[in-house]
Amino acid sequence: MSRKTTNSKRRKPNSNRRKTFAGLAVIAAIGLLAIAAIQMVGSDKKSDKPAAAATETNPMYAQLAKMAKRDAKDPLAMGRADAPVVMVEYSDFQCPFCKVFATKIEPQLVSQYVDQGVLRIEWRSMAIFGAESEDASRAAWAAGQQGKFWEYHRALFDHTPEKKNTGAFTRDKLVELAGAAGVPDIEKFRADLDSPAATAAVQADVNEGIGIGVNSTPAFLINGRPILGAQPIEQFRAAIDAARTTAGQATE
Repeated sequence: MSRKTTNSKRRKPNSNRRKTFAGLAVIAAIGLLAIAAIQMVGSDKKSDKPAAAATETNPMYAQLAKMAKRDAKDPLAMGRADAPVVMVEYSDFQCPFCKVFATKIEPQLVSQYVDQGVLRIEWRSMAIFGAESEDASRAAWAAGQQGKFWEYHRALFDHTPEKKNTGAFTRDKLVELAGAAGVPDIEKFRADLDSPAATAAVQADVNEGIGIGVNSTPAFLINGRPILGAQPIEQFRAAIDAARTTAGQATE
């Protein structure tokens, strides 16, 4: 698939890396996340207990829960580092279902759980839909270096294109959105956007997601319990409430 851009010379050095991203996304084997999701569905069918109860007994969920960084200085996270529940979110800025979650569901979870000290949300840039996904993810990382990740995150999702890689996230547009999101130092933003650190950060997130079997977006881990796709908010609430209960029992 060809990718025509106005910045072809700038993009050329990254072409091999982008091919690697795309290839890994396509060939990603079923990993911990997918296996855990399958086990969760199987458990639900065999028992009358609530689905969230499986969080207490499935050892794979405990292993997936280790994906949470709980770094108080993480600019791509919101909520208390010691919150009883952590939701790790693997998402792509060109994904329409990710947009649904980010604009319709996530704000309600922030109000109901993050602002109350119950939930922490940690972002992972699962940039698997091509050049503009990677550029947008690097730009979001750059905004985060100035404390404006979540404002920029919202600006990007407000401009998620109907068709991927069609010019919605050009360099000029990414810079324009930085200004709209309140990023204070645009020259620093430009430098961070093109930095090796931004590329490494995005690649690390993609590698992490692929390593546990994420091959579509959005995907979530709530204290290790997987939720795949932009599910109804009731499913997120049930998982968060169950995880909070389990976390409370563990500290008693």
